[in-house]
Amino acid sequence: MEDPDKKTEVVLLACGSFNPITNMHLRLFELAKDYFHETGKYKVIKGIISPVGDAYKKKGLISANHRVTMAKLATKNSDWVEVDDWESSQSEWLETLKVLRYHHQKLLSPDPTNSLQNAIPLTKPGRKRKQEPNRHDPVKKKNQSPDIKSVPQVKLLCGSDMLESFGIPNLWKSEDITEIVQNHGLVCISRAGNSVQKFIYESDILWRHKNNIHLVEEWITNDISSTKIRRALRRGQSIRYLVPDVVQAYIEKNNLYSPESEDRNAGVVLAPLQKHASDSKN
Repeated sequence: MEDPDKKTEVVLLACGSFNPITNMHLRLFELAKDYFHETGKYKVIKGIISPVGDAYKKKGLISANHRVTMAKLATKNSDWVEVDDWESSQSEWLETLKVLRYHHQKLLSPDPTNSLQNAIPLTKPGRKRKQEPNRHDPVKKKNQSPDIKSVPQVKLLCGSDMLESFGIPNLWKSEDITEIVQNHGLVCISRAGNSVQKFIYESDILWRHKNNIHLVEEWITNDISSTKIRRALRRGQSIRYLVPDVVQAYIEKNNLYSPESEDRNAGVVLAPLQKHASDSKN
């Protein structure tokens, strides 16, 4: 019999540029963790930061090596948030859904050879059997339910800007949005009074799966962004207390952000816009 007091384990996955990582990025994890624990139904066991690869082609995006290093420095003292460089090490840009699938698959299988080929779609939120070799054995399918409940859910952690980007033409595929919210779930940190709820209401896909979208209100407002950090650096202004001290020191040591770095990828169409616009023509 299932333990009614057993909490669902959750892994929070944040994807993005982290260009550079800021104190706000780290706060998202803390806010989401507090939210889930206060429900009494969930237990957050891990947070994962997954910086996007260079192939994303975002304007001003510096090398993934630097962005990953800064994220690792920022989370060095965390006992539950870590950095994963699988996404950033890929030669081609990967849809966020594939990154979610990859991390879900890692929880299903401890095999370190896990690869993009393993990032298969879910038919429903999956869980792990205790005996991994028999995971796909149809004969034992009836016995999977107890073990199925024990695998952590991987939920996409984001800010309201990412959620609202679902509405930008060709940036996301509608089937990807559906699979993300239906099979994994979203945790969206939004400022009090933000229009996120209205955006969800106006989207048929999001409204259909609204029960799997967790809205967390950020009452202690924090307007730090990577864009504002880079602007301050270009102007020779201080960024202390906006990013972890170790990140500030790394940026200064390597002279990472300048007017020249901000012009990187200028005029280049963002990878998802290129890909999805091309797919829609075929």
